[in-house]
Amino acid sequence: MSLTSKQRAFLKSEAHTLKPIVQIGKNGLNDHIKTSVRNALDARELIKVTLLQNTMEDIHEVAEILEEEIGCDTVLKIGRILILYKESAKKENRKLSPNVKAIQK
Repeated sequence: MSLTSKQRAFLKSEAHTLKPIVQIGKNGLNDHIKTSVRNALDARELIKVTLLQNTMEDIHEVAEILEEEIGCDTVLKIGRILILYKESAKKENRKLSPNVKAIQK
């Protein structure tokens, strides 16, 4: 599902107060990080990922890899922070997705 600009704006405002949950460091984007991102998205739907100063990863490449492998949407890339969204597979964790779907295209 690709997000519209209105949906992106809504998610961006929701993410403003969030703290980064996942940090990518010198080991780069490995399977452990991907699993952490997948679990965090399933639990929260909207997360922030930070690329630490000591990583050699590029934020655009990281976003592309996560979109392909996890199936999430990139809401925003700013500096070394990445905001990701994915509708939760568990119904009890879907707090944001009904609001996102309600926003007209």
